[in-house]
Amino acid sequence: MASVYSVSQVNSYIKNMFTQDFALQRISIKGEVSNCKYHTSGHIYFTLKDKAGTLAAVMFASQRKGLSFRLSEGQQVIASGNINVYERDGKYQLYVNQIELDGAGDLFRRFQALRDSLEEMGMFAKEYKQQIPRFAFRIGVVTAPTGAAVRDIMNISHRRNPYVQLYLYPALVQGEGAAASIVHGIQVLDKMRLDVLIVGRGGGSIEDLWAFNEECVARAIFACRTPVISAVGHETDVTIADYVADMRAPTPSAAAELAVFDYMQFLGQLSYFKQSLDRAFSYRKAAAEARMRQLELQLQMTHPQHKLQQKRQYLGDMQEKLERLLERQLLEEKHRLSILAERLEGLSPLQKISRGFAFVTEKDGRRVDCVEQVSVGEQLVLYMSDGSLLVHVEHTKKTER
Repeated sequence: MASVYSVSQVNSYIKNMFTQDFALQRISIKGEVSNCKYHTSGHIYFTLKDKAGTLAAVMFASQRKGLSFRLSEGQQVIASGNINVYERDGKYQLYVNQIELDGAGDLFRRFQALRDSLEEMGMFAKEYKQQIPRFAFRIGVVTAPTGAAVRDIMNISHRRNPYVQLYLYPALVQGEGAAASIVHGIQVLDKMRLDVLIVGRGGGSIEDLWAFNEECVARAIFACRTPVISAVGHETDVTIADYVADMRAPTPSAAAELAVFDYMQFLGQLSYFKQSLDRAFSYRKAAAEARMRQLELQLQMTHPQHKLQQKRQYLGDMQEKLERLLERQLLEEKHRLSILAERLEGLSPLQKISRGFAFVTEKDGRRVDCVEQVSVGEQLVLYMSDGSLLVHVEHTKKTER
């Protein structure tokens, strides 16, 4: 029985055969680029094809330093590298380390020539670009009436702003007569004085998108008085229409996002701002009311009526205080007067007279204090407690002390 090998052994053997073949280790292959994909890792995966066959190819990120242009569909290139087997899948492919344009394919050469010509004319200049209005309500769309592009534009427009009016011109976007149809659509919608136009279609090969690389389409966009957003193919697809348009959108969906103001988001923001304004107003109102109450208190404190009341109160207090002082002073004076009265009473002749003594005066009223003042024969007046006596002095006697 013949030897039996595993799949990995066979793939390894074939890989070794490719490695030993000198012709496959340094080879240059000419073909048209197809299925070109830029991976997030930086690697480029694509297919080289001609009329009879295809060949898978990959250019790793480490080899891209020498690539001076962006690889895209339809380019005629010469890819240099080595052919080897990817053991896991058992498939062989070209590992590219250098790519050169092969005098460019016919379509690519035409694209480059028209691009350079229009750029020299100034049709790509920024000063000719019109501003896309922020609040567009009447939007024209030049695209195929069926397909993902028009559905995406309609759905996104309705989601962002249900009040926007879309005007569709059903144009041919591929094949014979497509360029003329697109031009006519731009001219028809431009006469309607809309806010903005979206011109585009979904993705496809360079041949499928070629109508948007025609000079007549470029000139129609440049001459359009309505601002134009170009939305052709996918993000990696670039057409002449993208250069001439006032704004380029990577996809038709992105064009709708750029053209239609997000009314729903605006309503949310408006509600948020209203709530913030209400809160701020309530805070300011409460602060103003507190300030007003404070000012009212200050006004009451400084009001003449309040001051008058204070003065009245003060006057009442002073009056009450004065009355107390007068009463106390009166009591003190009464007490002092009482003391003095008692003292005076103690010194009063009447007190003494009431106890059997008499008050003696001369006939003319002069008081007699001693015997020496009186002469024999002189008349004296004696005042008693119950009257007076007129006496005649017959004899005087002085008492020895």
